[in-house]
Amino acid sequence: MLVLVQISGFFDGFALALTRSCALNTLQWCKLRSVSPFIRWSRKMSRAAFIYEDSLSRHQLRSDHPMRPARLRYTYELLHHYGAFDHPDAVLLDPRSATDQELAWLHTPEYVGAVKLLGSGSSISIDAARFGFSGLGDNPVYPKMFEAAALSTGGSLLAAEMVADGNVRVAFNIAGGLHHAAADHASGFCVFNDPALAIHYFLGQGKRVAYVDIDAHHGDGVQDAFYYDDRVLTISVHESGQWLFPGTGSVAELGEGVGRGFSINLPLYPYTSDDDYVHAFGQVVPPLIEAFAPDVLVTQLGVDSYHSDPLTHLQVTTEGYIEVVRQLAGLGLPWLALGGGGYDVNAVARAWTLVYGVMLDVEWPDQLPTAFAQEHGVQRLRDQLSPEIPSEIKIDARRYLEDTIGAIRQQIFPLHGLA
Repeated sequence: MLVLVQISGFFDGFALALTRSCALNTLQWCKLRSVSPFIRWSRKMSRAAFIYEDSLSRHQLRSDHPMRPARLRYTYELLHHYGAFDHPDAVLLDPRSATDQELAWLHTPEYVGAVKLLGSGSSISIDAARFGFSGLGDNPVYPKMFEAAALSTGGSLLAAEMVADGNVRVAFNIAGGLHHAAADHASGFCVFNDPALAIHYFLGQGKRVAYVDIDAHHGDGVQDAFYYDDRVLTISVHESGQWLFPGTGSVAELGEGVGRGFSINLPLYPYTSDDDYVHAFGQVVPPLIEAFAPDVLVTQLGVDSYHSDPLTHLQVTTEGYIEVVRQLAGLGLPWLALGGGGYDVNAVARAWTLVYGVMLDVEWPDQLPTAFAQEHGVQRLRDQLSPEIPSEIKIDARRYLEDTIGAIRQQIFPLHGLA
């Protein structure tokens, strides 16, 4: 449970949150940095938690690696500029590290041990490639790799605990969403699979979970973790694996055994625009979630669907992106939101700033702070223009989209009692 402690006098505006870790049954102090002047004894006061601390953004995978943890700091700084954490419903929390016991809910002890050794610089010989690591590949070994991965994962577990206990309506861990990691190896810039571990936590609380992944890359690691499970509905909206890593995520991957029909994939054609993106999402995601009737919503909110992302080809703007986030918020479910991909760092910061605005029901001013604008070469929080897409490509994208929606309606909707 979460206890909010009112502290008056010269400590006015500062509080501590005491959280109980259900997995460990131990008490842990977490700094609550919401600066609302009056902290009341109320479980409902803390409506939207945001998990962040600077140590989440200090590591570097490799100097030329596209995954830049600095994007987390940019997001926090932009939200701070807008006064987000002064909002009476905002709660800013430090993350905690995931324990070996929690990591073992999904990952093998051998793999966790290998991550520790590789990141420690130990002289003990270990085959890094066996565990998915390589110096020049997607998953390089870097100093304190275990500590960095365990901290981002623990942030997601802390957020899940707060949502499950009813202390907040929504919790957002921008350092989470590392959806490619497998039980025994790293993949796609991901060391530990925090979305899958958070879902495991919710299942342990007896909850049915809907997982929606809007990263441009298919959420293969999360799908694989629950492919045979009817307690978890996974929906991935992504650029088709015909053109993009990891090469999976077709409509035909719909689960097996009792899990048949509970893995849903909505692959999109390269250069899909806002209109088609929002249309496809609305046709597939809300009706399936409503039919599944989950207790909690977990989302991976990667921003690599953005039109200028250097690794992908979708043509989504902040308008299309935030519209599907609004649809997710409109489901009215207890909500654990996680970060994910996104390699245009200014786009990531702007998009996640808009996301937290949705969570707080606030519209931020469109003019960006001068320092951010100068550093990133952009003046506005929201995109003013949409990318130009040749008409023949738009036609191909729409045709591909309608075929995909048709296949989902034919193969999956009847399994959920939908026409």
